[in-house]
Amino acid sequence: MKKKIIAPIVAVIVIIATYPLYSPLFINAVVDEPLPEKMTATEPTTALTGNFVGVNDGIHNAEGMANVLTASDGQTTHRVLRLENFKATNGPDLYVYLSKEGTSIDNGYVNLGRLKGNIGNQNYDIPEDANLEEYDNVLIWCKMFSVLFGHAELKAT
Repeated sequence: MKKKIIAPIVAVIVIIATYPLYSPLFINAVVDEPLPEKMTATEPTTALTGNFVGVNDGIHNAEGMANVLTASDGQTTHRVLRLENFKATNGPDLYVYLSKEGTSIDNGYVNLGRLKGNIGNQNYDIPEDANLEEYDNVLIWCKMFSVLFGHAELKAT
């Protein structure tokens, strides 16, 4: 009799405990950020651009454009990675990385932060010391499971 009661309780506990891992698969986070204010002071230029190529394994995917925009306020040049018309399958721990390799972080990466939403236009500041000749790929990366969702190779426009 005790086993009949314990088994459903354990099942409920497992479902509740693992909810953060699988819930993003069913939830979309839509973002539609305008250009950052520092990019609107002067007309930004698109220095680099690339199309996302998703893993397309049925679980991990990303599509859309990655653009590196630059603008100067006279003293400082600002660089922003802008994802446009972006759409990815959601995951539990997605980040935006600049990488030296198209599908790997093994040879180094620059963490631009947590993915703000799996759908829509969004901006990420690029650190001044990030060499875009070296880090010329954008990755959507699941940090928790070390899994690639998609990448975009950045090329001069």
